[in-house]
Amino acid sequence: MSTITKKELIDRIAEGTQAKRGVVKRIVQSFLDEIIAELASDNRLEFRDFGVFETRTRAARVAQNPKTLERVQVPAKRTIKFKMGRLMKQRLAEPIAAATETTETPS
Repeated sequence: MSTITKKELIDRIAEGTQAKRGVVKRIVQSFLDEIIAELASDNRLEFRDFGVFETRTRAARVAQNPKTLERVQVPAKRTIKFKMGRLMKQRLAEPIAAATETTETPS
């Protein structure tokens, strides 16, 4: 398994679309900024066949430090839940070799 950075993703999109890298970079960053803004506003984001992002609130709780056994108050906080869409489920259900063959670009 390898890690793909935002820069590598931008380079792939720019190469695949023949668009200038700077333009693609602004579009990708704008897209990510909009996702963050919508989730910060407690909105649900649904991308058909890809998946759904929504915020959830974790209740406040009392935790325990395992070393000192001291009890600690953990405040409530918001988290993000992601539910896979149909196409993502299908692609992740494929064997790994088949999934990499379909994502490679022909020469």
